[in-house]
Amino acid sequence: MKRSVLAILFVAATASQALAVSVEQTTIRVAGIEIPVDIAVPAGTGPFPPVLFIHAKRGIDENERRHITELAAQGFLVVMPDWQTGRMIERWPSEHQVETEGDVEAALDFLMQHPKACKIPVGIVGQSRGPYYAIRLAAKRGKDIAAIASYYGHMQNPNAPEPDQLFRVAPEIMQLTTPMLLLIGEQDFELRRMSNGRAFYALWERGVPVELQGYPLARRAFDFRTDQTPEEKVAMRHARQRVKEWLQRWMKTEKDGRCK
Repeated sequence: MKRSVLAILFVAATASQALAVSVEQTTIRVAGIEIPVDIAVPAGTGPFPPVLFIHAKRGIDENERRHITELAAQGFLVVMPDWQTGRMIERWPSEHQVETEGDVEAALDFLMQHPKACKIPVGIVGQSRGPYYAIRLAAKRGKDIAAIASYYGHMQNPNAPEPDQLFRVAPEIMQLTTPMLLLIGEQDFELRRMSNGRAFYALWERGVPVELQGYPLARRAFDFRTDQTPEEKVAMRHARQRVKEWLQRWMKTEKDGRCK
């Protein structure tokens, strides 16, 4: 495993302080394949509440790195595995490749063993395809995962037949006990809004802590679009705050975000 430190400093101005975040890059080896991993580390000595960030099928660019930096500025130690590049998967794959789930799970193990991570269940933040990995992982390893925050996430297997896409959620939804926050724009694709709505009802009926946050006038990828409307910029800020509060609530951190 090799590691390098990127010269990336993020300054988050607050009324009383500025937080400098470092972003490191390394690789983890999974079945003979080197999987790239980004690590966003908050300022200070730690330990910090651990968060696994699972990117969308569009891949990783400056938007995802900005997002994990923002999470680190909020006090979370963030690990983001690149489940595409190591396996030479092109951006925007239509089908879900099951073998990549092992890469994401290996990143979870890496995060839990990180010397600056608190020894508590992990929070997960995912975008689009990312939340599908999250629900699969939570169904398998629920005790290791404290909470999930889903940005316009897949709530059904992308490889499932059309009737399942239209009328059902992924079977893992019926196994979850992990608290889930669902975030989606009200102008997102109808099918995605439908599947998020069905996931909300399925979880709520089973007594799983779940909240569905819809954003009026917000489209797909409202939180990083290059043509963001004024409303979408507000929605992005609101979503970042909601996710922070959701993670801190279910990861049971102190009021200042530190581990108890």
